[in-house]
Amino acid sequence: MKKIVVFSLIFILLTALCSEDCSACGMKNTVYADGGYIKWIDFNVTYRALCDALKVDIETHGSSNHVGWVEILAYLASRNGGNFSSYKSSDTKKLLEKISDGSSVASHVTNEKLYKYYLEAYGAILGDMVGEYTEVRVAPDGSETRTQEYGLRAFSPIAAGYYYGECDDFGNARSFGYKRQHLGHDLMGSVGTPVIAVESGYVEAAGWNRFGGWRIGIRSFDGRRYYYYAHLRKNHPYNDIYEGKIVNAGEVIGYLGMTGYSSKENTNNIRTPHLHWGLQIIFDSSQKEGWNQIWIDLYALTRFLTANRAPVYKKDGEYYSKVYFEYPETPD
Repeated sequence: MKKIVVFSLIFILLTALCSEDCSACGMKNTVYADGGYIKWIDFNVTYRALCDALKVDIETHGSSNHVGWVEILAYLASRNGGNFSSYKSSDTKKLLEKISDGSSVASHVTNEKLYKYYLEAYGAILGDMVGEYTEVRVAPDGSETRTQEYGLRAFSPIAAGYYYGECDDFGNARSFGYKRQHLGHDLMGSVGTPVIAVESGYVEAAGWNRFGGWRIGIRSFDGRRYYYYAHLRKNHPYNDIYEGKIVNAGEVIGYLGMTGYSSKENTNNIRTPHLHWGLQIIFDSSQKEGWNQIWIDLYALTRFLTANRAPVYKKDGEYYSKVYFEYPETPD
């Protein structure tokens, strides 16, 4: 904990003193000019901070003093250097008191450079998880009910009614193939558990990978988020998934398994059945497969997304969601 606090203080000091193009803090041109972009994000926002910010966003939506949750979190991060370990709900309440006179969040920022950095970084991670959407509920007879909503529009990657355990091992060492870090979050469960699309987007990858086994990669519509679902079930990993397909948040996309760690396709070489899900943030196309990839620690976010767990039903051997969300920006 002391190391985290010391690092945060150093980061704040560097960003306060450095020039607009600084290799020490990694904020080249603060991502706002001359082609600069964010190279790394330490996402340490806690579950409580996420919940508090979301509540304010939803409660103020539609009013003249609407406050977005990313604004709130960026403001808090600009004050604590991105270290939310000491966060309390009163921190958000104090901000609300400051803007109760109608002033903006930005007008109360003391470190504008840091605020802009977190506004961009957290906006890429969380920005489209809250917004307007159409909730589609499917009745037993196949009929659909549609309602217009505003709020959290992302789902847990595990369907409702299915148990899972989890392991907080982001960044731990992995040795298969080559030494590397574990850049995802593992959810242990039973083989065949329906896997849910966290967010709407395009299927960018579907097929075999020697590390991830049967896997699916879904890119968000704004292009900044790449969701990775790996170790899917042997013999039948997907539910009507193919590259280029548009999927809606909440839809069943596949089934939990234990494939991977083998060059031989369709091999179970993972000891414990689990879903590895990851979230890569992409500010520049070079980051997708390049050396400066940004992967997010999903421990707190996984808990946060349990607020939306999609119930499913079975038909002709496949599972389908009883509820999913359509985004207004979904292409026709």
